[in-house]
Amino acid sequence: MKASILALFTGFLVGVIFSFLKLPLPAPNVLPGIAGIVGIYLGGQLFVYLMRLLGR
Repeated sequence: MKASILALFTGFLVGVIFSFLKLPLPAPNVLPGIAGIVGIYLGGQLFVYLMRLLGR
């Protein structure tokens, strides 16, 4: 939980700094970006599951 709060705060701070400097935010569009992050997470979890299943 502590890491999640720290990550949220860091992202918030980066967003404020980029907006202040009038730079484009370093993030993809909202829905496709979230879908990509969820896909990466699920793919990683699937890999770990399959490696445990195969005994490696």
